[in-house]
Amino acid sequence: MAGGGANATRWNPTGAAGVRIVVAGDAKTGKSSLILTAAADAFPPSVLSVLPPTRLPDDMFPDRVPVTVVDTSSSTENRGKLVEELRRADAVILTYACDRPETLDRLSTFWLPELRRIEVRVPVIVVGCMLDKRDDDYPVSLEQVMSPIMQQFREIETCIECSALKFIQVPEVFYYAQKAVLHPTAPLFDQEAQTLKPRCVRALKRIFILCDQDRDGALSDEELNDFQVKCFNAPLQPAEIVGVKKVVQEKLAEGVSERGLTLTGFLFLHALFIEKGRLETTWTVLRKFGYNNEIRLSDDRLPPPIKKHPDQSVELTNEAVDFLRTIFFTYDIDGDGSLRAPEVEDLFSTAPENPWNEAPYRDAGEKNALGGLTIDGFLSKWALMALLDPIRCVEYLIYIGYAGDASTAIRVTRRRRLDRKKQHSDRNVYQCFVFGPKEAGKSALLNSFIGRPFPGEYVPTTNDNNYAVHIVDQPGGIRKTLVLREIPEDGVHNLLSSKDALAACDVAVFVHDSTRESSWKRATELLLDVASHGEATGYEVPCLIVAAKDDLESFVTEIQNSTRVSQDLGIEAPIPISTKLGDLSNIFLRIVNAAEHPHLSIPETEAGKSRKHYHRLISRSLMFVSVGAAVAVVGLAAYRVYAARRNSSS
Repeated sequence: MAGGGANATRWNPTGAAGVRIVVAGDAKTGKSSLILTAAADAFPPSVLSVLPPTRLPDDMFPDRVPVTVVDTSSSTENRGKLVEELRRADAVILTYACDRPETLDRLSTFWLPELRRIEVRVPVIVVGCMLDKRDDDYPVSLEQVMSPIMQQFREIETCIECSALKFIQVPEVFYYAQKAVLHPTAPLFDQEAQTLKPRCVRALKRIFILCDQDRDGALSDEELNDFQVKCFNAPLQPAEIVGVKKVVQEKLAEGVSERGLTLTGFLFLHALFIEKGRLETTWTVLRKFGYNNEIRLSDDRLPPPIKKHPDQSVELTNEAVDFLRTIFFTYDIDGDGSLRAPEVEDLFSTAPENPWNEAPYRDAGEKNALGGLTIDGFLSKWALMALLDPIRCVEYLIYIGYAGDASTAIRVTRRRRLDRKKQHSDRNVYQCFVFGPKEAGKSALLNSFIGRPFPGEYVPTTNDNNYAVHIVDQPGGIRKTLVLREIPEDGVHNLLSSKDALAACDVAVFVHDSTRESSWKRATELLLDVASHGEATGYEVPCLIVAAKDDLESFVTEIQNSTRVSQDLGIEAPIPISTKLGDLSNIFLRIVNAAEHPHLSIPETEAGKSRKHYHRLISRSLMFVSVGAAVAVVGLAAYRVYAARRNSSS
């Protein structure tokens, strides 16, 4: 496998603007002279205190990526401008004067901590200027001086000393800076452990699998040659292929098998390239397969930003679901109908990480008694990803092998407003917001939905990122995915502060503890708040009331009060459930049914009734005015005809 030659594909991570390098450091450390010497290829007789942005010649470096160098002032009055430029940088050059040790000390005591403080997270090149002024009687080992600083500040990509006056290593300064942007070390290699970083390994594994056309776990000579042509636009000669495999086999016996170069050997080769300073080889491969500096797929490999109204959602297409079913059974190695944790990790081993190790996905899906993810739980988690973060969902589909056009994996649903008008929703995924006061049983409802055991003691929900997702079977074999999102009581006010708060909600459920009157009253208040918000914004949602803890004795007037309120609002009577006993009164099917008929179960507040009555009166008045005006016009026309006839007869 060769590195990037003259015909290698070039890539510019910063777009048309090119690479922006900002030069900073103490006053009189040679910043401006360094820049001008590089740009003009000669030491300037005089320089400005601060140069304007300077464009280096495009042919100065092999990559031919435009490089703009920005000079800065270290004076206090220009502090704001300095910070602004540093935050816009793709790479930072920090200078010190070789003949002034105090300027070197300032790198670790001020400049490098300052970059961290203002959150500048780009490669740093440390440059010693005015090398010609250093006293030869006091030789200094750059490696010895810089090693402790580089250990402390890992953002330093490299260190170099130069002389603008003698033109010593001036182009190299900016070459290293540009290279640090185009081919950074940090994302690929752990310098301390001297190993490829996990995300780099995962990306290279995916690339290996994509190139292993016959899926035999090795790259044959033909596959290795195809890989070389794809990445570097140049074939490998038979002798070169033999040489590559020999290098690997001498160091790593398992790196080559009788079928060809193994994944272990493929990874070893890239680690070898990086150790030898040939990072551009690995980066060229990664770029060719669509990876950016974070070793994630770049935006041009993903669908464009999704244009949709707030009351539209995103779902997986049938093509994506069929693909996921195949993937599930491919990775169910033991054939037990579930994916155990190691199998899930293996499935995501070609992605930057397992996205389900974090909230809200981690605990959102159904697992079997042994902790394995069932096929329904697996598909439900993907449905949740498509709903909450569709572009990321497609990204991870591609990582695990989805080969179709990325845009064919997801679809945008019809607007909920239109669903209400048509009195039916044909979505496959419904989202239900679960409201209620503290200790009402919201979390218990979510837990029962995905088969978690009833908790022995109350544990308050501390975030608004608590989801449960599962598939609900309907009569006739129809299956819908239901997403329950718990809304903590103290998060309701913040939620309803947004005009579009209920746009993503298909159904709202209000849970109260049927043994406590205060819980019922608070649930009623929340119901009225949500209903009023829906009426005011046009995002009315079907609402259901759930009387939890039905296994305990309810407060005296619970049935009477709750029935009266539901009748006044025009919605279904409260649904009694006991999550402790597992008596759920088909609550999840009833939620889905309410979502499928979004014109029903919509509460109507007194304010809403008054508003509708007022609009009816206005409409009726306008109708009477229109009819009166029409009668007047007809009457006037008739009178004119009558008058004309009288005049003609006389």
